[in-house]
Formats: sequence, C-alpha cells, structure tokens
Amino acid sequence: MTHADVFEGLDGIQGWQEELYVHLHQNPELPMQETETAAEITRRLESYGYDVQQIGGGVVGIMANGEGPKVLFRADIDALPVKEITGLPYASTKQQVDRDGVTQDVMHACGHDLHITAGLGAASLLASNRDAWSGTYVAVFQPAEETAEGARSMVADGLVEKVGPIDVAIGQHVLASPAAGEVGTIAGPMLSTGACIRVKVTGKGSHGSMPHLGVDPVLMASSIVTRLQSIVSRELAPGQFGVVTVGSLQAGTKANIIPNEATLLLNIRAYDEAVRNKLLASIERIVRAECEASGAPVEPTFQLYDQYPLTDNDEAANAKITAAFVEHFGADRVKKLAPIPASEDFSIIPNAFGVPYCYWGFGGFTPDQKALPNHNPGFGPAMQPTLRTGTEAALAGVLAYLGK
Repeated sequence: MTHADVFEGLDGIQGWQEELYVHLHQNPELPMQETETAAEITRRLESYGYDVQQIGGGVVGIMANGEGPKVLFRADIDALPVKEITGLPYASTKQQVDRDGVTQDVMHACGHDLHITAGLGAASLLASNRDAWSGTYVAVFQPAEETAEGARSMVADGLVEKVGPIDVAIGQHVLASPAAGEVGTIAGPMLSTGACIRVKVTGKGSHGSMPHLGVDPVLMASSIVTRLQSIVSRELAPGQFGVVTVGSLQAGTKANIIPNEATLLLNIRAYDEAVRNKLLASIERIVRAECEASGAPVEPTFQLYDQYPLTDNDEAANAKITAAFVEHFGADRVKKLAPIPASEDFSIIPNAFGVPYCYWGFGGFTPDQKALPNHNPGFGPAMQPTLRTGTEAALAGVLAYLGK
C-alpha cells in the first residue's frame, strides 16, 4: 500500500464526518468542561483500535504499528462563551454553566469542532490502512486551549511519562485566510507569545468636591494608559513586533466619589521572548513611576494570567511538512503564511517532550462567503471543502514522517 491508498478512503468517511461535525457544532463545551466531547472522542478512538487514555482533561489515542518514528498530532476541543449569529441550520443554541456559576451561550467560534472531526478522520484512515505506514501515531485531543490551561493540564497530569518519547509534534488551525481548500505554512514564529496582566493601583478615596484631600486613582490610571502607548512606538526598534493593549479600566461607582483604587487589564503580544520580557518590564516601570508621581500611598500590584507561549516552527519540520503538502495538494494550494498575532498553547506540548514541531493553517471560507475572523459570533466556515482539507492536511503531515 502507498500514501494514495490512505487518501482514497476520504470519500468513505465524508458522511460520518459531516454528521459528527454538525453534532459537535451544536453541542460545544466550555474549557475544562468538555466531558461529552471527550467521551465521543474516546468512543471513536477505541472503535478504531487505539490504546486510549484520559490525561489532564484531554484524550490520547496511541497506535503502535511497527518500527519507525513516533509522531504526535494535536487537536483542541473546547469552545467559547459566545452567542452564535451565523444563521447556519446547525447553529449552536447551547448554554452551559461556567466554572464561576454563570450561564453562558456557547459556540465553536474558533473552529475546534473542525479540528476534532479532521483529527478523528485522520485517526480512522490511519487505523484502517496500517500497511501504508510504519511507526507510532499519537492522537492528542486537548482541552482548554482558549484559556491556556489545557496543554499545561495534560503535561501536569503526566502526558510525557504516559506517552513516552516522541520524535515530532504537529498540529493545525482553521483560519479565515488562506481560502477554503488551501493550506498555509511558515518557518519560525507563526503565532505570538501572549499574556494578560491585571494591574491594581491604589489611591486615597475622597469626596468629589474635595480632590485635594485624596489621591485620584482614575487620574493615575489614565496617565498610565497614555504612557503605555509609548512602549511600542518609542522603546521597540522600528519593524520589531509588539502589542500592548489596555482592554479594561475599572474604577469608581458614582460621579461625586473619588474611588480608592482602579484596576487595569492589559494584554501583550510578541514574536520574540526577549521582546515579551521587555514589554512586561516596561509596563511595570511605567506603572510604578506614575504611582510614585501621583503620590500613591500603596505600591501597585501585578498579576500575570492567560499566558501563551510563542509558536515557533522548527525550520526542518516545516520544510518536511510543506514538501508533503506540495506533493499532495499541488503547489497552487500551498501558501506561505505571514506571522499571526494571535496565540496558542500548542507548543507547550512539544516543548515538554523536548522535540521539534510544526503548526500550520488551513482555510475555512469559500469565495462566495464573507471571511470572518476566529472568535467572531458569525464565524461559520464552509463545511466543505474545509473539513476534507483539514483531514487531508493532517494525514499528509503524519505520513510525511510515518509513510513507507
């Protein structure tokens, strides 16, 4: 058997893949609450003959098939607290109580339902065509990518020890660009490192008519917001990528009360760990300086959360995957991606194993559709050819290493 024999099975699985995709789209689950999704994945992997384990809220299926490399393919499985407005006949109307006890509308607004279905399609075809490849395939279905918890949770629960040494890790994501039916690769940084910072500054509350008796944290926070804009424009070299965003500033409850404190929520992005560290250091320096300038009676506090690593594709792995894509799809359907400022926690897994990795994108929107970004409530990729392309890309990537 050859690679071609594996791909010939795509028509035979299209029916159940489309049915599964609709089911998953209509039944999304929030991060670290993906119980029904994980159960469905487990049932299917076991039916294909995989050795299945539950690890850190995710599912791992392992199929050993003779001598050869050990390849890990990862798909994420969680959804977002977003109310769907796609107008699709299979749109989600599901609500779920989150971990804070709040009832949320839930939607697969990032396309993880496509990732799951493509990953299971690849797993099924590899299982039914074992004469076409040799080695060990590790199918990882990871929870909580959207909160940067899932990869860490699986690693903390012994993923590396339970799976054993691997040679390479690969993964993919549906995107608004390139077009549906196309794939895109890039060597080096593909997705930025990201982090959120909660900053609390403390002033001295007072009556609104007596500002001289207080220390105004609103004015202090406003000065901080303005000053933070100088980091990227004046502290990074021209052409060096960095983002500092203040997404929230909360202080006070009434017009005639100077509050006691203010809280700012910040987000940073970078394609370089050194730049990330510089952004964090500059933020802290500016906040402390503005607090001192305002005569703040208490030191500011800083809390880092939702931290994402850099996704930095190994050059050799990317070259191997890209060559496999060109061979399978044809050069006209393989695009070169530009770095994307969004972030992912995928690289935590290969970094824990200490192996190279490659992460690529595949398109989700046909020319007659309006291509909307991931996380938009109208994010509704075309089911086909997107689903088939994601499955083909997963197979081509795996067989680049395991194919005979």
